[in-house]
Amino acid sequence: MKKTLTATALAALASLPLQATADGEVNIYSYRQAYLLEPLLDAFKQETGIDTNVVFAKQGLAERLEREGRNSPADVVMTVDISRINELVERDLVQGVDNETLNENIPENLRHPEGKWFALTTRGRLIFASKERVEEGEITTYEQLADDKWEGRICTRSGKHPYNIALISSMIAHHGEAETEEWLKNVKDNLARKPQGGDRDQIKAIAEGVCDLSIGNSYYYGNMLQDENQRPIAEQVRLVFPNAEDRGTHVNISGISLTKSAPNRDNAIKLMEFLSSEKAQQVYAEANTEYPANPSVTPSGLVAEWGPINPDDLSLQEIATNREAAVKMVDRVDYDGE
Repeated sequence: MKKTLTATALAALASLPLQATADGEVNIYSYRQAYLLEPLLDAFKQETGIDTNVVFAKQGLAERLEREGRNSPADVVMTVDISRINELVERDLVQGVDNETLNENIPENLRHPEGKWFALTTRGRLIFASKERVEEGEITTYEQLADDKWEGRICTRSGKHPYNIALISSMIAHHGEAETEEWLKNVKDNLARKPQGGDRDQIKAIAEGVCDLSIGNSYYYGNMLQDENQRPIAEQVRLVFPNAEDRGTHVNISGISLTKSAPNRDNAIKLMEFLSSEKAQQVYAEANTEYPANPSVTPSGLVAEWGPINPDDLSLQEIATNREAAVKMVDRVDYDGE
């Protein structure tokens, strides 16, 4: 099997078995697209001589691991969003890693307390504000999204999307369920339209005058700025880092876990160590305009131009424990309804 995958080969490869016992290899199940991983895996091979095999899928990797059981060839899972990572933990599909290098490189709030996952990058859940219709400093917190002044002026994607569930979960952690539910009801009342589309679509809606504010991940804005067709749209919004002056901005992650089967365990841990290193963190973060999880690495490129982020230091594992409550809350307030 080739170490890197073409886009046309990904679908076919996902249905094929990996070689579980090959020497000098690491087998990766990934929700992250291959082009984001390729430069990192090339550098890992140069540094260690260890080959990597990747199976990419948009969904279903947890189910595949569960189906394969102890015979799974996968050594690690690379994924995005704390909910997806925590699903692996809850299904008992990953094992803990007590590793000095990983513990030094990744802050405590960005890793599982028993080492069952480690963040590799972070992305802020930001507010995008119209440069034309929202004054700078007019909104500075998530809580203010519930203010009456924004009635009919906010766009978001589905409240049930994992990125919004994580944000709501963090609000529950900070304010409790009762106060967060009242906040969510008021945010729904302020929506300009029924939740729809993705984070980029909310920025487009601001540019089209449908709404004045939206919520989205920072890297979507960065990706739009790097696309010559979408750049004029992205340039019509201003980034707001909510709660930067108090508890900090909510962040989500991309991360990595060691599987329960891990036939190439030692090599897999070497890959995890490498991906947490300063060298790899810089490359990984720049590839998708994200923030490095390793605090020793300074953001660069577009991300550096946005200025520093003050991330909420709340443990993401604590946020994950509120996921079920957040999902039920979205249903109770009928957030996605008319």
